[in-house]
Amino acid sequence: MSVPGKQRTAVGPLLAALAATLILVGCTQDGASPRDAGFRVGLVVPGPISDGGWNASAFEGLQQIRATLGAEVSHVQAGTPVAFEAAFRDYATRGFDLVIGHGFEFQDPAMRIAPAFPRTNFLIVSGGVHRENVGSLKFHLSEATYLAGMLAAGVSRTGKAGTVGGLALPVIAETFDGFRVGARAEKADFAVATTYIGSFEDVAAARAAGDALIAQGADVLFHNADAAGLGVFESARTAGVLAIGSNRDQNSVAPDTVIASAVASIPEAFVSIARAVQDGHFVDRVIVEDLASGKVRLVFNPRLESRIPPELKKDLARAEEAIRTGKLRVTP
Repeated sequence: MSVPGKQRTAVGPLLAALAATLILVGCTQDGASPRDAGFRVGLVVPGPISDGGWNASAFEGLQQIRATLGAEVSHVQAGTPVAFEAAFRDYATRGFDLVIGHGFEFQDPAMRIAPAFPRTNFLIVSGGVHRENVGSLKFHLSEATYLAGMLAAGVSRTGKAGTVGGLALPVIAETFDGFRVGARAEKADFAVATTYIGSFEDVAAARAAGDALIAQGADVLFHNADAAGLGVFESARTAGVLAIGSNRDQNSVAPDTVIASAVASIPEAFVSIARAVQDGHFVDRVIVEDLASGKVRLVFNPRLESRIPPELKKDLARAEEAIRTGKLRVTP
């Protein structure tokens, strides 16, 4: 869901907290080896795996593939479309069984080179493409962000929230649409303002965007900005307002500020798909995960859960059940 942006700026207390909560198990193995060396999985991420969210979840999934399936794993960060394709080609040339492109922006490079490497399977996260050896994994995170919007409207005192995105990609906009619709389902006149900063790594820009939204009256901030989201948390913490995390359980990153996180269970989905590839059953289609599958959810921060009124919790539970059963449709 991320696209490379500007250089990330350090934010002291949050980066220190993040370093303490991220457990990056093991190291990558990038040496070339023959096809019969065993099951091998490569991951290409567009941003740093230290972001505490989107890319960190992908790396965690890669490590779980190694631990669960005994795979040899490798990862690389690629910053441009040319680099995306070069990384795919390198892994495929070296005979990797599965190569994961972690983001919407990897679709075109995968579709271009996949025909030349029929023995390598490519998986695009947040994608919508497929062919014989290309599949996509799409999380309907907007179902969780709908609930997050309800939560924001229910705890806000000003009647306003703000959302901060990296780039205006369709998958990012979809999560913000879900948030806005959910907020207005809880309070019809609730206002949500959205800002895109043009980067998924510029923490300072994200903090400035958060400050501007708070100045406009927002007392709940939601981000979908990968590493830059740390700036949103810092803005909220400094102003004494609440924030909501995305893609990964970020409640512990700023435990006195983040009231909940809209979570996609990326590691669990990665292991399931990698196991299918290892067993010779790669699914060349768009695999959808949502509230009903259990791989998308809204996770409350236990430290701040007491700030959620009982009636609001009941509203959230009813909405979640309606989405799970198909009575309430959030995604297009």
